[in-house]
Amino acid sequence: MNAITAKSVETRLGKRFAALKAEGRAALVTFVTAGDPDAQTGLKILQGLPGAGADIIELGMPFSDPMADGPSIQASSQRALAAGMTMKQTLDQVRTFRTQDNDTPIVLMGYYNPVYFYGVEKFVADAKEAGVDGLIIVDLPPEEESELCLPALKGGINFIYLTAPTTDDKRLPRVLENASGFVYYVSITGVTGTASAAKADVDAAVSRIRRHTDLPVAVGFGITTPEGAADVASVADAAVVGSAIVNRVRDNLDEQGRAKPGLVDEVLNFTKKLADGVRKVKK
Repeated sequence: MNAITAKSVETRLGKRFAALKAEGRAALVTFVTAGDPDAQTGLKILQGLPGAGADIIELGMPFSDPMADGPSIQASSQRALAAGMTMKQTLDQVRTFRTQDNDTPIVLMGYYNPVYFYGVEKFVADAKEAGVDGLIIVDLPPEEESELCLPALKGGINFIYLTAPTTDDKRLPRVLENASGFVYYVSITGVTGTASAAKADVDAAVSRIRRHTDLPVAVGFGITTPEGAADVASVADAAVVGSAIVNRVRDNLDEQGRAKPGLVDEVLNFTKKLADGVRKVKK
C-alpha cells in the first residue's frame, strides 16, 4: 500500500483490544444478524449486547446466499430479508446504536455482493459515517484486495481477514499483508455452527498465527457454551460466538416466525453467561 498502511488505521477495535490487554483478559465477540427477526427486535438486541458483556459486536449484513454459513445463520439472514431488512437499514441500525454507545466496536460481516450493488465508495463512506469500525467479507480473498480492502483502509475502516486450519505458513503472510483490526481464525473447516475444535489445536494454531503478526487473534466457529468460550479465551485474544446466539433468536419465535415476549432477554441472558465464561479467564 502506498498512501496508507493497514497498521495506520485506528478504530475502536484497537482501543478495545488495548484496554482488554491491560485488564488481562480476552474479548467476547458476539455475532447477530441485522434485523433478525425484525428491525425493531434486532435493534433492541444490538443495543443490549454491550450491557450483557459483549466487548465487540459483529453485525451480519443479510444476504440471500451466505455460502460460508451454516443453517442457523442462513435462516437468520432469510428472516431479516423477509422482514424487509436492507443494507441502508443495517447502517441505520449502527447509526442508532452510536447515539447511545460510542465505544463498543462494530464490525460488519457478510459477503461482497450487497456491498458491490450498494457501491463500494458510497458504502465505505456511509459505513464510516454510521460508526462502523471494521469489515469481514468472507468471499473476498487477499488477491481481490483492490475491490474493498484497500478502499476500506483508505476510508478509515479496518479490514479483517479470515484464516483457517488450511492456511499454511506459506499462505499466511499474504493473508496478513493488509489485515487490520484483528485476525479471525476459523477453527474448523466447513460452515458456521457445526463442530468444535479441540483446545490444543486452537492453541497451536493461534501460536502459529502470532509468529506472523502482532494483531490480536480472535477464534470463532463452533463455540456454543460459556465453557467453550472460556477455553478459547485462555489461548486467544477473543472468542467469537455466532450461531449459538442466533439460535436463541430462533428458539424464541412463535409459529408465524414473530418474536415472542422475552426474546431479547433470552438472547442477552445467554450473552451474559458467555461473557462470564470469558471474563473468568485471566491472562
